[in-house]
Amino acid sequence: MNMLVYLGIFVFKAIEEALRTLHIIVVSNGKKWLGAIVQFFVAIIWIVVTGTVIVDIKKDPFKILFYALGSLFGSYLGSTLEEKIALGTNMFMVEIKDDKALSLIDELQKKKYSISKIKSGNDGFTLLMITGARKKANDIVKIISKIDKDAVILSEKVKVMSHK
Repeated sequence: MNMLVYLGIFVFKAIEEALRTLHIIVVSNGKKWLGAIVQFFVAIIWIVVTGTVIVDIKKDPFKILFYALGSLFGSYLGSTLEEKIALGTNMFMVEIKDDKALSLIDELQKKKYSISKIKSGNDGFTLLMITGARKKANDIVKIISKIDKDAVILSEKVKVMSHK
């Protein structure tokens, strides 16, 4: 009987933590109603799991262990889900050799990425600003690296305030 309780605590705590991560993601991407709905379920799960752990906690300290393990696994699961979902937009700042900049711009424009040429300097390097969906970040980096393996690439998640 206790093993089922421990398993339940672990599974539901893991689900709660994963949903908590999902809540943060959707709210930070402007999806307030979806975030509120996710938070509703997080609250229900938290009440049930915490209540289960607290009952007879002195007689059964293994509940604490399975709660903590569920939290650990759920946090990892939530982070993994966040990487897979990858909501939002990234902005890449790329410093690339002048002689390779046009090739990169052409290649990225073929794939419909937004590119702005910031500067072309006397130092032999061009600075480009590229925006694209976070889900496409690896694709963008591969394209840049294929054209110039020595390019410096900086990336940051951004919030798009207006569209073209």
